[in-house]
Amino acid sequence: MEWVKAVQRLRAGRRAGVLVTVLSVRGHAPREAGAKMVVAADRVWGTVGGGNLEALGVERARELITEDATTPEVLTAALSDKAPYQHGVQCCGGEVELLLEPLPVVPSVAIFGVGNVGLELARILARHDLELHLVDSRADQLTSERLAVLADAVAQVYVHNVPVLPELVVGELPPGTHAVIMTHDHAEDAALCDAAIRNDQLATIGLIGSSAKWTRFQRKLAEDGNPPEAIARITTPIGIPTIRGKQPAVIALSVTAWLLERFTEQATTPASPAGRASDVSAVRLPVAARPAERRPAPAQSKAQA
Repeated sequence: MEWVKAVQRLRAGRRAGVLVTVLSVRGHAPREAGAKMVVAADRVWGTVGGGNLEALGVERARELITEDATTPEVLTAALSDKAPYQHGVQCCGGEVELLLEPLPVVPSVAIFGVGNVGLELARILARHDLELHLVDSRADQLTSERLAVLADAVAQVYVHNVPVLPELVVGELPPGTHAVIMTHDHAEDAALCDAAIRNDQLATIGLIGSSAKWTRFQRKLAEDGNPPEAIARITTPIGIPTIRGKQPAVIALSVTAWLLERFTEQATTPASPAGRASDVSAVRLPVAARPAERRPAPAQSKAQA
């Protein structure tokens, strides 16, 4: 079906759209209930009947895209020469209800380090409609057996196995991605932080760790030429401070809650998927800047990713 392919194309290109469906028909109409079309800002796939009816649907759909709307709505159009019309007379004699369902660009999250905490975080995030990137320099953390817990993922999951220079993945991520840094190696974390704050298209940058670790990182990032305002883009410790505990699942829950808050604040950012460089492995699983916030988070003070 053309509309299914169109939705998939929009999702892959991280572009917003609207699915328009003929919800009900009274009397005569050019298409039957269930007919669909997909509307993007610059293109339409399928048809719900042409003429004034379809033009009204396309016009309102594009308004919803501009508004970053997420709530479906119903549009009623009378097909009569006596009814008000904007795009030509359509006098079939019936009345049609169109259901307009926004297809927003889903959030994107990159987890750098799929250790105990990272995997727990991936398990929770995979239940949400988003794009999830799992990045690790250790191949044994990304085996099919280990990631089998994501087999029922709602999210679109991508696996990046990068034994050398995992920070290269930072430059491949879609604009608006939320980067979560929690690798097994503090040197790797530092390199990722440096790469992340040099990428002004990331939505947020979160780092797991203690205040002592962050003090060392701030000094190192400054020595490497990063200005204070760039370093301040990093939120550490990441998470909700009222969710306490050092167990991986508890930390993952805290980080997820923090990310969900950021999702509601983030404006939709259309992006192209063309940025994934060929020298970094990005394989889809067969399963299916805001300023830094400094606050106590006992759950992470001594936790290791």
